[in-house]
Amino acid sequence: MRIGLDVFGGDFSPQSTLDGVRLLIPELAEDECLVLYGDKNIIRHGVDQNWIDTGKLDIVDAPEIIGMAEQPSKAYQKKRNSSIAKGFNHLRKGKIQAFSSAGNSGAMMVGSVYAINTIPGIIRPSSAVLIPKVSGGQTVLLDVGTNPDAKPDVLYQYGILGSKYAQHVLGIDNPKVGLLSIGEEEKKGNLLIQTTFPLMKDSVDYNFIGNVEGRDLFNDKADVVVCDGFTGNIVIKQIQSMYRLMEKRNLLDDYFKLFNYELHGGSPILGINGTVVIGHGISSPLAIKNMVLLSRNIAKASLHHRIKSVIDSYDN
Repeated sequence: MRIGLDVFGGDFSPQSTLDGVRLLIPELAEDECLVLYGDKNIIRHGVDQNWIDTGKLDIVDAPEIIGMAEQPSKAYQKKRNSSIAKGFNHLRKGKIQAFSSAGNSGAMMVGSVYAINTIPGIIRPSSAVLIPKVSGGQTVLLDVGTNPDAKPDVLYQYGILGSKYAQHVLGIDNPKVGLLSIGEEEKKGNLLIQTTFPLMKDSVDYNFIGNVEGRDLFNDKADVVVCDGFTGNIVIKQIQSMYRLMEKRNLLDDYFKLFNYELHGGSPILGINGTVVIGHGISSPLAIKNMVLLSRNIAKASLHHRIKSVIDSYDN
């Protein structure tokens, strides 16, 4: 398996990314190769030549950089020799099986949708995050910002995306899927939630358990929690801010330490014809390592093929 990584994406690149590579290489299997995209000369000076000689590492020269503040679609079209554009080009052609970056998230979404394309039948792709449960394990929360104005049929499909992710990447048998609302009752919630509930209630595509509340993100009630991107983005950023506050006040115990973003690496884009993971702009070397490992695990699970099989069944 060949796993792609944008070396020049992120606020602290390329140094943070190259430091992450040093942490990552020992954890790769014998049949896995890390493909680095960026300025070839800079990368060569920052890695062990032995990794290249033994086939653990490959370098693709991509001298252009899409900056964090650049307009995503224009930059992606203009900078065809950028690390992000070249990475997506290779992913589309099958030269790599996964691609991740802590760089311009908008450009990563442009590449995901227009270079890799959404799975036929998927209305909108989604970004997802993992939230630690008190009892162990993780809850999949989606969407967390890709589609702030999702419609009921889009939320229904999020149930498919999240369920397949939980099943094949996290190893959860028959994942429980909940719809995030302000109460457990079927009629609770805004118009979007009330309209989505009947669609999910009759689903044969996943194990829908009904509405769940914000507090249920941390317990065992659901394995997958579905919401629109506007709500999900607020939720995840509130969780991140609470973690930082507790960290500054030295209030972290073993459970709350699990909320450190570095341990989770990034957010996969679900519903596209490939494996793409977007990392946080401030990603540390540890976060870079875990971002790439997450992309590796999703690719090994052939997640997009499993999602496609569900969508294809609609036509049968």
